[in-house]
Amino acid sequence: MVMPTQFRDAMSRLGAAVNVVTTNGLAGLGGFTASAVCSVTDSPPTLLVCMNQSSHQYDRFEANGVLCVNVLAAEQEHVSRLFSGQTRASIEDRFAQTKYAYLETGSPVLPDSLVCFDCKIDRIEKVGTHGILFCQVVGIGNGSQAGGLLYFDRAYHRLTSVRPV
Repeated sequence: MVMPTQFRDAMSRLGAAVNVVTTNGLAGLGGFTASAVCSVTDSPPTLLVCMNQSSHQYDRFEANGVLCVNVLAAEQEHVSRLFSGQTRASIEDRFAQTKYAYLETGSPVLPDSLVCFDCKIDRIEKVGTHGILFCQVVGIGNGSQAGGLLYFDRAYHRLTSVRPV
Protein backbone atom coordinates (compact mmCIF):
# COMPACT_ATOMS: atom_id res chain seq x y z
CA MET A 1 0.00 0.00 0.00
CA VAL A 2 1.29 3.46 -0.91
CA MET A 3 1.25 5.89 2.00
CA PRO A 4 0.12 9.52 1.44
CA THR A 5 3.54 10.94 2.38
CA GLN A 6 5.27 8.52 0.00
CA PHE A 7 2.88 9.57 -2.77
CA ARG A 8 3.40 13.31 -2.08
CA ASP A 9 7.18 12.84 -2.07
CA ALA A 10 7.03 11.03 -5.41
CA MET A 11 4.72 13.67 -6.90
CA SER A 12 7.18 16.41 -5.88
CA ARG A 13 9.44 15.00 -8.59
CA LEU A 14 6.82 15.74 -11.26
CA GLY A 15 7.51 19.26 -12.50
CA ALA A 16 4.48 21.39 -13.29
CA ALA A 17 3.58 24.86 -14.52
CA VAL A 18 2.59 27.28 -11.77
CA ASN A 19 -0.87 28.80 -12.17
CA VAL A 20 -3.06 31.20 -10.26
CA VAL A 21 -6.69 30.17 -10.63
CA THR A 22 -9.20 32.98 -10.05
CA THR A 23 -12.97 33.37 -9.89
CA ASN A 24 -15.53 36.13 -9.48
CA GLY A 25 -19.30 36.16 -9.30
CA LEU A 26 -22.17 36.27 -6.83
CA ALA A 27 -20.11 34.28 -4.29
CA GLY A 28 -17.26 36.83 -4.55
CA LEU A 29 -13.62 36.98 -5.58
CA GLY A 30 -11.37 33.99 -5.14
CA GLY A 31 -7.91 32.88 -6.15
CA PHE A 32 -5.38 30.19 -5.35
CA THR A 33 -2.07 28.84 -6.64
CA ALA A 34 -2.30 25.50 -8.43
CA SER A 35 0.00 23.12 -10.24
CA ALA A 36 -2.64 20.41 -10.77
CA VAL A 37 -3.97 21.84 -14.05
CA CYS A 38 -3.94 20.18 -17.47
CA SER A 39 -5.68 20.05 -20.82
CA VAL A 40 -8.37 17.43 -21.40
CA THR A 41 -9.33 17.97 -25.05
CA ASP A 42 -9.27 20.66 -27.73
CA SER A 43 -12.78 19.88 -29.02
CA PRO A 44 -14.39 21.48 -27.12
CA PRO A 45 -11.39 23.20 -25.48
CA THR A 46 -11.41 21.85 -21.93
CA LEU A 47 -9.06 22.03 -18.95
CA LEU A 48 -9.18 20.35 -15.59
CA VAL A 49 -8.23 21.99 -12.31
CA CYS A 50 -7.85 20.04 -9.08
CA MET A 51 -8.83 21.86 -5.89
CA ASN A 52 -8.83 20.65 -2.28
CA GLN A 53 -12.41 20.48 -1.02
CA SER A 54 -11.29 21.64 2.43
CA SER A 55 -10.15 24.99 1.01
CA HIS A 56 -12.22 27.86 2.38
CA GLN A 57 -12.56 29.01 -1.26
CA TYR A 58 -13.88 25.72 -2.68
CA ASP A 59 -17.57 26.62 -2.27
CA ARG A 60 -16.94 30.04 -3.84
CA PHE A 61 -15.53 28.49 -7.03
CA GLU A 62 -18.35 25.96 -7.15
CA ALA A 63 -21.03 28.64 -6.65
CA ASN A 64 -19.56 31.09 -9.18
CA GLY A 65 -19.28 28.39 -11.84
CA VAL A 66 -16.48 30.25 -13.65
CA LEU A 67 -12.72 30.55 -13.33
CA CYS A 68 -9.60 31.75 -15.09
CA VAL A 69 -6.36 29.76 -15.21
CA ASN A 70 -3.47 32.25 -15.29
CA VAL A 71 -0.22 30.50 -16.31
CA LEU A 72 2.51 32.41 -14.48
CA ALA A 73 5.62 33.85 -16.09
CA ALA A 74 9.08 33.32 -14.58
CA GLU A 75 9.09 36.70 -12.85
CA GLN A 76 5.73 36.09 -11.11
CA GLU A 77 6.95 33.91 -8.25
CA HIS A 78 5.77 36.60 -5.81
CA VAL A 79 2.23 36.29 -7.26
CA SER A 80 2.32 32.53 -6.74
CA ARG A 81 3.41 32.97 -3.12
CA LEU A 82 0.72 35.61 -2.54
CA PHE A 83 -2.09 33.38 -3.83
CA SER A 84 -0.72 30.22 -2.19
CA GLY A 85 -1.52 31.70 1.20
CA GLN A 86 2.15 31.82 2.29
CA THR A 87 1.80 35.53 3.04
CA ARG A 88 -1.47 35.04 4.95
CA ALA A 89 -2.98 37.95 3.00
CA SER A 90 -6.76 38.02 2.76
CA ILE A 91 -8.40 37.42 -0.61
CA GLU A 92 -9.12 41.14 -0.85
CA ASP A 93 -5.47 42.00 -0.13
CA ARG A 94 -4.24 39.44 -2.66
CA PHE A 95 -6.21 41.13 -5.41
CA ALA A 96 -5.34 44.63 -4.15
CA GLN A 97 -1.65 43.75 -4.61
CA THR A 98 -2.16 42.35 -8.12
CA LYS A 99 -2.91 43.97 -11.47
CA TYR A 100 -5.88 42.28 -13.14
CA ALA A 101 -8.50 42.70 -15.86
CA TYR A 102 -11.43 40.63 -17.13
CA LEU A 103 -12.34 38.57 -20.19
CA GLU A 104 -15.71 36.90 -20.85
CA THR A 105 -16.62 35.24 -17.54
CA GLY A 106 -15.71 38.09 -15.20
CA SER A 107 -12.99 36.04 -13.50
CA PRO A 108 -9.82 38.05 -12.87
CA VAL A 109 -7.17 37.77 -15.59
CA LEU A 110 -3.57 38.51 -14.64
CA PRO A 111 -2.28 40.29 -17.77
CA ASP A 112 1.42 39.72 -17.01
CA SER A 113 0.89 35.95 -17.13
CA LEU A 114 2.06 33.87 -20.09
CA VAL A 115 -1.50 32.97 -21.06
CA CYS A 116 -4.91 33.06 -19.41
CA PHE A 117 -7.70 30.53 -19.97
CA ASP A 118 -11.12 32.01 -19.16
CA CYS A 119 -13.50 29.15 -18.38
CA LYS A 120 -16.98 28.03 -17.39
CA ILE A 121 -17.02 25.07 -15.01
CA ASP A 122 -18.91 22.27 -16.78
CA ARG A 123 -18.90 19.73 -13.99
CA ILE A 124 -17.08 18.72 -10.84
CA GLU A 125 -16.03 15.17 -9.96
CA LYS A 126 -15.09 14.53 -6.34
CA VAL A 127 -12.20 12.14 -5.75
CA GLY A 128 -10.86 11.70 -2.22
CA THR A 129 -9.94 15.10 -0.78
CA HIS A 130 -10.20 16.99 -4.08
CA GLY A 131 -12.72 18.25 -6.57
CA ILE A 132 -11.74 17.90 -10.22
CA LEU A 133 -13.20 20.91 -12.02
CA PHE A 134 -13.77 20.27 -15.73
CA CYS A 135 -13.70 23.68 -17.37
CA GLN A 136 -14.74 24.68 -20.89
CA VAL A 137 -12.45 27.41 -22.23
CA VAL A 138 -14.51 30.35 -23.53
CA GLY A 139 -11.69 32.88 -23.93
CA ILE A 140 -7.92 33.03 -24.11
CA GLY A 141 -5.72 35.98 -23.24
CA ASN A 142 -2.11 36.01 -24.38
CA GLY A 143 0.25 37.95 -22.18
CA SER A 144 3.97 37.89 -21.56
CA GLN A 145 6.45 36.29 -23.96
CA ALA A 146 8.84 35.68 -21.05
CA GLY A 147 9.88 32.30 -19.74
CA GLY A 148 7.65 30.14 -17.58
CA LEU A 149 7.56 29.33 -13.88
CA LEU A 150 7.72 25.68 -12.83
CA TYR A 151 7.39 23.96 -9.47
CA PHE A 152 9.67 20.93 -9.06
CA ASP A 153 11.09 19.19 -5.99
CA ARG A 154 9.19 21.62 -3.74
CA ALA A 155 10.90 24.67 -5.23
CA TYR A 156 10.29 27.23 -7.95
CA HIS A 157 12.35 27.08 -11.14
CA ARG A 158 12.44 29.67 -13.90
CA LEU A 159 12.46 28.71 -17.56
CA THR A 160 13.95 31.00 -20.14
CA SER A 161 11.99 31.80 -23.25
CA VAL A 162 13.23 30.19 -26.45
CA ARG A 163 11.36 32.73 -28.55
CA PRO A 164 12.69 36.23 -29.16
CA VAL A 165 11.04 38.62 -26.72
